[in-house]
Amino acid sequence: MMKKKSIPASKPLLILFLCQIISALDVPLDLSQPPTITHQSPKDYIVDPRENIVIQCEAKGKPPPSFSWTRNGTHFDIDKDAQVTMKPNSGTLVINIMNGGKAEAYEGVYQCTARNERGAAISNNIVIRPSRSPLWTKEKLEPHQVREGDSLVLHCRPPVGLPPPIIFWMDNAFQRLPQSERVSQGLNGDLYFSNVQPEDTREDYICYARFNHTQTIQQKQPISVKVFSMDSLNDTIAANLSDTDIYGAKPVTERQPVLLTPTGSTSTKVELRGNVLLLECIAAGLPTPVIRWIKEGGELPANRTFFENFKKTLKIIDVSEADSGNYKCIARNTLGSVHHVISVTVKAAPYWITAPRNLVLSPGEDGTLICRANGNPKPSISWLANGVPIAIAPEDPSRKVDGDTIIFSHVQERSSAVYQCNASNEYGYLLANAFVNVLAEPPRILTPANKLYQVIADSPALLDCAYFGSPKPEIEWFKGVKGSILRGNEYVFHDNGTLEIPVAQKDSTGTYTCVARNELGKIQNEVHLEIKDPTMIIKQPEYKVVQRYGQVSFECIIKHDSTLLPTVIWLKDNDELPDDERFLVGKDNLTIMNVTDKDDGTYTCIVNTTLDSVSASAVLTVVAAPPTPAIIYARPNPPFDLELTGQLERSIELSWIPGDENNSPITHFVIEYEDGLHEPGVWHYQTEVPGTQTTVQLKLSPYVNYSFRVVAVNKIGRSQPSEPSEQYLTKSASPDENPANVQGIGSEPDNLVITWESLKGFQSNGPGLQYKVSWRQKDVDDEWTSVIVANVSKYIVSGTPTFVPYEIKVQALNDLGYAPEPSEVIGHSGEDLPMVAPGNVQVHVINSTLAKVHWDPVPLKTVRGHLQGYKVYYWKVQSLSRRSRRHVEKKILTFRGNKTFGMLPGLEPYSSYKLNVRVVNGKGEGPASPDKVFKTPEGVPSSPSYLKITNPTLDSLTLEWGSPTHPNGVLTSYILKFQPINNTHELGPLVEIRIPANESSLILKNLNYSTRYKFYFNAQTSVGSGSQITEEAVTIMDEAGILHPAVVAGKVQPLYPRIRNVTTAAAETYANISWEYEGPDHANFYVEYGVAGSKEDWKKEIVNGSRSFFVLKGLTPGTAYKVRVGAEGLSGFRSSEDVFETGPAMASRQVDIATQGWFIGLMCAVALLILILLIVCFIRRNKGGKYPVKEKEDAHADPEIQPMKEDDGTFGEYRSLESDAEDHKPLKKGSRTPSDRTVKKEDSDDSLVDYGEGVNGQFNEDGSFIGQYSGKKEKEPAEGNESSEAPSPVNAMNSFV
Repeated sequence: MMKKKSIPASKPLLILFLCQIISALDVPLDLSQPPTITHQSPKDYIVDPRENIVIQCEAKGKPPPSFSWTRNGTHFDIDKDAQVTMKPNSGTLVINIMNGGKAEAYEGVYQCTARNERGAAISNNIVIRPSRSPLWTKEKLEPHQVREGDSLVLHCRPPVGLPPPIIFWMDNAFQRLPQSERVSQGLNGDLYFSNVQPEDTREDYICYARFNHTQTIQQKQPISVKVFSMDSLNDTIAANLSDTDIYGAKPVTERQPVLLTPTGSTSTKVELRGNVLLLECIAAGLPTPVIRWIKEGGELPANRTFFENFKKTLKIIDVSEADSGNYKCIARNTLGSVHHVISVTVKAAPYWITAPRNLVLSPGEDGTLICRANGNPKPSISWLANGVPIAIAPEDPSRKVDGDTIIFSHVQERSSAVYQCNASNEYGYLLANAFVNVLAEPPRILTPANKLYQVIADSPALLDCAYFGSPKPEIEWFKGVKGSILRGNEYVFHDNGTLEIPVAQKDSTGTYTCVARNELGKIQNEVHLEIKDPTMIIKQPEYKVVQRYGQVSFECIIKHDSTLLPTVIWLKDNDELPDDERFLVGKDNLTIMNVTDKDDGTYTCIVNTTLDSVSASAVLTVVAAPPTPAIIYARPNPPFDLELTGQLERSIELSWIPGDENNSPITHFVIEYEDGLHEPGVWHYQTEVPGTQTTVQLKLSPYVNYSFRVVAVNKIGRSQPSEPSEQYLTKSASPDENPANVQGIGSEPDNLVITWESLKGFQSNGPGLQYKVSWRQKDVDDEWTSVIVANVSKYIVSGTPTFVPYEIKVQALNDLGYAPEPSEVIGHSGEDLPMVAPGNVQVHVINSTLAKVHWDPVPLKTVRGHLQGYKVYYWKVQSLSRRSRRHVEKKILTFRGNKTFGMLPGLEPYSSYKLNVRVVNGKGEGPASPDKVFKTPEGVPSSPSYLKITNPTLDSLTLEWGSPTHPNGVLTSYILKFQPINNTHELGPLVEIRIPANESSLILKNLNYSTRYKFYFNAQTSVGSGSQITEEAVTIMDEAGILHPAVVAGKVQPLYPRIRNVTTAAAETYANISWEYEGPDHANFYVEYGVAGSKEDWKKEIVNGSRSFFVLKGLTPGTAYKVRVGAEGLSGFRSSEDVFETGPAMASRQVDIATQGWFIGLMCAVALLILILLIVCFIRRNKGGKYPVKEKEDAHADPEIQPMKEDDGTFGEYRSLESDAEDHKPLKKGSRTPSDRTVKKEDSDDSLVDYGEGVNGQFNEDGSFIGQYSGKKEKEPAEGNESSEAPSPVNAMNSFV
């Protein structure tokens, strides 16, 4: 955070000025004057009995005064006491105690008298008392044995000392005993326990009394306290207490509060005015009571009331008579409460209302001495003259005593004396000396001549002219050698002769002359004033965040007056910079090297000159070096600690501390404001400043309750707004601006509606916003008519002439005054409809669709409003070609401004029209001019309404058509054009036929067979041909398919052969192309193809023979192709294009070879071989004995008999019968079958499990082998998990490896 403050240069001058006011009353010491006491000891003077006693009495006068003393009301002869001496040229007494004297011998009341030939001044009565710090009286202290929860008071009873000692409780280790709401020390020094707890048991409760005057501490004997808890009381009480006490023991119980001090329900307290009032209430109870204070019939005085000792002591400072009353303390806990009322009476020792002041009079002048004091009770006033009661003092005819006033009339030099005023009551007294000095002295100026004053611009300048004279001189000031006397509001003239220039400017520089004059003479003195430029910090230190062990620099660039020598001092946390070589102070910067955590703080740059001082501060925040993870960029954190300084009426300075920029530098700050007076809760944009700036001077508007907030912006985005600043309500002022957009437009022919944009809330500058609306008719010598309206935006002036110009102005005003004089605007009263129609309307037809109309303008006076233009109404009456009327549709054309002609486009040819013209103003249209008739000439017709071609034959077509919808004249004929189109869309010769206008059909003959024709048909008038309509048609094909010979010249030529109905059937990489051919035999065909949308050349494939299909191979899957078929020969031609798309590319698929014929045959052969093998085994079994498989199954409980490996799906090892008989090794990885020769569910279904009759054997579920091994000739259906899908050829092959 950055703060800036300036020490105003006027402060030392103001202090000097106050000093001059005092010194102006002093008589110069070279002139005769009575004595004046300048210094004396206090009234109640307590001295240290071990040191010398010094009783001060100093005075001044001319001639120098002599001194004498009284002791206890009688003359004190110091010459007779060797221990007492008086200082030279002084009345101060020194009593030598350190060389054998005793202080007690000099106790008493002393008074000093200073005397010269013009009078005698006396001191106060000074009471001398030596301080005392007596020892504690010996007493036998019994141990305190107390039950848990009871209250306890440990009495201190310190010895009476002078002054009273300060009391505190400590233990043997000189540690203060802890105090709380439960345990605390009273004002009398006793230690109070509201309730005791076991932890209060100790033997070293010691009360100490400290006598500050003698710097001694007295100690009371230790007090022992033992607290018995109820759990242990029954075990220990018998050894310490009597039987009666044992029977009286009760368990700890809660109890309501009881006051330990003060006692009773009421008490009284008397305190003197200006002293500190201390009231105390300490209560016992369990739980510990809480103390509360109230004043009956009033409130405790704010800012002077304090609570001490855990609210047990009420402290009111600087009491006055108004603090008298009843003060109640209330002690409360959960069981109840108790209260005590202290009646406080505030008395007052005498205090000055008007103390007498020295009088300097010239012979023959009058004067008064006034002595007024107050107190409670009311003090009595008595006068003394030169230390003697005035009643017995020598008489002075110029003096008259009137109670608290002495009146002097026509004084003479012998009237000089010192008067003492004594005001006393039972609580004290006041004594004041005031002299009357009768002098006749010409003026003298005490300020040194040609004194130079230097002041900072825009600060007050105080030019001194200390003077003396009797009678009192008059003072005048002049500027320059021959300048006129200074007067006016820009100067302030003080009674002590000082000239004050409240705001000194550069042009205030110069020489000023002070002139003092009285009846005895005149004197003058010159002083000089120089105005200096203020010292400014133009580049202030800014808030910094630096990583530990980094380097940081604060700038402090200053601008100052060239004649002043500035000094720059840097502080850290308002203290000197550490004595560390890491801190480098440059001319305009402070650099800190190798920053550590202890460098965190506020750094202040202070710039001092002999005249002013400015400072600016900035905060340094030291952060740990961040780890190296990826930098996260985010919006900045909101600024904080907004501060408003330099509050002026129209400007204020806002400063803030930026939030964390989150690794993206802040580019700028946006300052927004809220007007809590007019639009609370709505924030408006105020301004923005660069991201390096943390202060801004804001312009303010009057009568706005401003709150500000700041938004930080970086490249990532905007931060959240800061917390709002404190509110600042600017003073009200008259409006600065007037309403905008003032207009005067009548809503009726006889009124003028004046409107304006109302000022917004903050533009009002103060309460009571109103508007002064003024108007007068233009170009007429009329006075302004004005009316003041409330805060509205419209005023209607009635009874105005129709459409006349008015001068209008609207001025804002509020309770504080008017806005500046507004500018005038021109408005008009209400419009009325125009009175006359345009005349001399003429129409000039340019062509069949365009005409030009002319008219004469109407007189402006008849418009009766703002001329907006002319409207031309025109409409078609009838078509001249059809002579038929239809619904009239009027058309309107508006011509803006004062035009007198216009074009009428879009007319229909060969038609009759009417039109009229009307003038238009803001109110509406005027009367219409007489209708004007005009006709349009013929034009070309529109296209025929339709063209139909019917009844096609081998060589003819029938054409039918409708007449044009808009003939636009008289039709003269129809024009028919046609030409053949071959299959390549090439056009043949064009034939044209003219047809009479009354025809509506035509049979076109001698056409070629099976030929497409294109027809063009349009109508004609005498002007020309209209737009054409087109159509296409085809003649039918003859049965023989033979071309007709060509017709004679002018007839249609025979059509080329054609290829049509080209179709495609596409797969992934190939496509079948087929087509139909019409034409001569022996045509040689070819197929052209390419990628659709590509600009590549066509690829061409030749078709062998006269086939009408072809297969395109090598195509790309999922691609669109274009294809066309052509024929080569004497008359080469092509078909139209066709587009097809190949199928999408399929993922590579495993060929299911189980469906292939060769694989089926192979499987049958393999099955046959296996069957033969089984038959051979069966025969050998019958010949060589029983096959041993069954025995092996029965002999071994868990043999591996499965004949197929589980890991690779192949058969296990088979051995001969002989080898089986030898080693009886089981088949690998098998599982034994049950004895009932069935296969269990958990056993393998994929093994040969048995070879007996009626038992099915099967292989894997994949179908690698499915069958049965039995003695039957026919197969039975297989059981188990038989696959429903085709068997996998891979597994099938693996099963027979």
